[in-house]
Amino acid sequence: MTTFRIAPSILSADFARLGEEVRNVIAAGADIIHFDVMDNHYVPNLTIGPLVCQAIRPHVQAPIDVHLMVKPVDRIIPDFAKAGADIITFHPEASEHIDRTLQLIKDNGCKAGLVFNPATPLHYLDHVMDKLDMILIMSVNPGFGGQSFIDEALKKVALARRRIQDSGRDILLEVDGGIKVENIRAVAEAGADTFVAGSAIFGKPDYQEVIAAMRAELAKVGQ
Repeated sequence: MTTFRIAPSILSADFARLGEEVRNVIAAGADIIHFDVMDNHYVPNLTIGPLVCQAIRPHVQAPIDVHLMVKPVDRIIPDFAKAGADIITFHPEASEHIDRTLQLIKDNGCKAGLVFNPATPLHYLDHVMDKLDMILIMSVNPGFGGQSFIDEALKKVALARRRIQDSGRDILLEVDGGIKVENIRAVAEAGADTFVAGSAIFGKPDYQEVIAAMRAELAKVGQ
């Protein structure tokens, strides 16, 4: 039976009380804290760095999943590992040597993953499946929260799930962008097991109610 994980993105949280926000969302039933790092270079936005990761680390025991939308990417990886990241993912376009970057993440004690934008082909997976702990499929173009889900991403999720099954490896398949109660079941049925949601959770007054509604939808998968 598939274990589903909900990963709220703190990009949509109230940064004036971030420690409280991450504690509250984990208490509400979330599994992972998703951490979006943007550099105003690889993507047209500027967000947060290792110091913020270090600041929230004492507030939660849950894994911190750091999604690096920065280029070049290698320089910042050790800083996030030291700051308390558990999983670090990056975009293949942001690395000159993808295998080396994956190994750098591993060498710094974190789980490693690759991120695929809506128009990025999956062939980057061909020779690195043995180094992956996570594959992240973007269902929006990266850079801003609150965007609408791109339906074409469902096909890519299904293709990625097939690759994971063929590899025989235990690799998480995460989807990020426009995830909400109304579509989370369809994303899971396409093959995802981990779901990033920002405004769909932090934009609501009751985090527990939203997460419970998402889990109710996930419980219907396969019925």
